[in-house]
Amino acid sequence: MTQNSFAEIKKHVVKMLERGLSEKLSYHNVAHTLYVLEQVDIISLHEKIAESDLKLLKIAALYHDSGFMNKYENHEAESCRIAKDQLPEFGFGPKQIEIICGMIMATKIPQNPHNQLEQVIADADLEYLGTHNYEAIAASLFKEMKHRNPALTEKEWIDIQIRFLEYHSYFTEYCKKNREAHKQQNLKELKVLNYNK
Repeated sequence: MTQNSFAEIKKHVVKMLERGLSEKLSYHNVAHTLYVLEQVDIISLHEKIAESDLKLLKIAALYHDSGFMNKYENHEAESCRIAKDQLPEFGFGPKQIEIICGMIMATKIPQNPHNQLEQVIADADLEYLGTHNYEAIAASLFKEMKHRNPALTEKEWIDIQIRFLEYHSYFTEYCKKNREAHKQQNLKELKVLNYNK
């Protein structure tokens, strides 16, 4: 069986996510999936990822949050189940699907990637922590979390973010070099904000 083109798979997954993801997911939505896909491309270029591996990485990026269509907790395992169910129809074999699932599971917090491909997707998923967009993206995650837990205060949220940024590490040379310094700046600003609350 020949493999479908990436464009066909992307079209299928995006349509599926648009139909299946709740509107209450202000962070884990189609825009986030497409952002991670874009970052996978950028980081892979700098990390010199082979073309054949890049295709698997991009498919993992498309499917990595698909599990949110069915469940919130342990959505990564559900994302793998969906990928395993659908990818044979697109011409992927068990070994390739296993690699893709490894990458999907590498996005689970706390991240624990086992190889270079898993490091790339782990960094692509949280690349925003070290960007100017951090505040706006974090606000969309706060909105999503608050929907799940209305009692969550802004002060508690800032505390969660501070702990998360202190604990988080980038894995790829590209993100260490190009995102770490700005992440530390974002962390510093959060601490100032926290002090003033």
